[in-house]
Amino acid sequence: MRVFLQSIFGQILFSSYILWRGRQALPKKKNCQIPFVLALALEILIFFTGYLFHDYLPDRIFIPLMLICNTWYIASMYITIALLILELFRFINKQWAWYPVLINMYWDKTKIVLFLIITAGITCLMISGYHNVRYPSVQHVYLTIPKNVEGRDSLTIVMTSDWHIGEMIRKKQVQHIVRLCNEQNPDIIVVVGDIIDYGTRLAEKEHIEEDLQQLHAPLGVYMVLGNHEYRANRFATFRWIEKTGITLLVDSVAVSPDSTFCLIGRDDYINHRNRASLKTLIQQADTLKPIIVLDHQPNRLNEIAMNQADLGLLGHTHNGQVWPYSLFLHLIYECPYGYYRKGESQFFVSSGVGIAGPPYRIGTHSEIVTLHIRFDETQDID
Repeated sequence: MRVFLQSIFGQILFSSYILWRGRQALPKKKNCQIPFVLALALEILIFFTGYLFHDYLPDRIFIPLMLICNTWYIASMYITIALLILELFRFINKQWAWYPVLINMYWDKTKIVLFLIITAGITCLMISGYHNVRYPSVQHVYLTIPKNVEGRDSLTIVMTSDWHIGEMIRKKQVQHIVRLCNEQNPDIIVVVGDIIDYGTRLAEKEHIEEDLQQLHAPLGVYMVLGNHEYRANRFATFRWIEKTGITLLVDSVAVSPDSTFCLIGRDDYINHRNRASLKTLIQQADTLKPIIVLDHQPNRLNEIAMNQADLGLLGHTHNGQVWPYSLFLHLIYECPYGYYRKGESQFFVSSGVGIAGPPYRIGTHSEIVTLHIRFDETQDID
């Protein structure tokens, strides 16, 4: 129901606008107008079927309905943007008459050509956006922590976030992500929140915990909670996470098995009234060793810097997931994506390996981050 509620604005407003302008662009013949109107009416019917009967529909029906509605929500947004740009061109033309003579002479045909161009362009955009989700990239990041570590001069961390296992991220996709993580030959793997989307029902049904058990790294696999772990039945989520074999850090400190660095795993900020302060947690760690903080939401970078942690690994933002949302993230977060340095602390905010809602990434990409870290006290931070 949440996904349907989130897209109701697009379903009503965007679809109405597209219907209005689409009928103007198409020939007035019934064999053009009727299929177009029926296609939009069918999509609206599918939307309200999912919205009204989501509690009663079996997964084999509900999930395809959700995919159709999510797809149209994103496509209709871009179609609306394209039409609004054309509206602007038409307004400018009314003021200064800059259209070529041929366009004015063949205006009806021009509208049909524009209709076809927009349809083809948005279709290609959606295919590319789907591909960006299904085939995550591997982002390699190289940095130096200026501390000498006895017995270790480097560390390879595979960092993932925001898997959002659920209706859109299923078993086959999880298996692909697991393979990519293991192929990096990491020393340690970390998951910085939102491994689950809304509840564990589908994850349990498909036994995805068995796939996550295949994550391998000699120094272990660790995770922290995200805001989505607190949705639905969080206690069932915690029980399911335990079955994955991943070590869950909730306001706790872990020393690496070889005693060369410390991990601090924070509870998610959604539970900010109960979560421990970073200052309290760092007091439990050996600060002569590199301190790596795992947190989900990148809204407390200053706290990490003030406590002089060496590295903060975060997610949550999806880098906006779909343009133009990514343009607004800098208004919310100090660093919404990528590498960042504040004082002596370094950060990396991942765009995540999964998605929330529509299985599309446009202007962003799903990613696994491989951090290649050097330990060298004589070197400044690169």
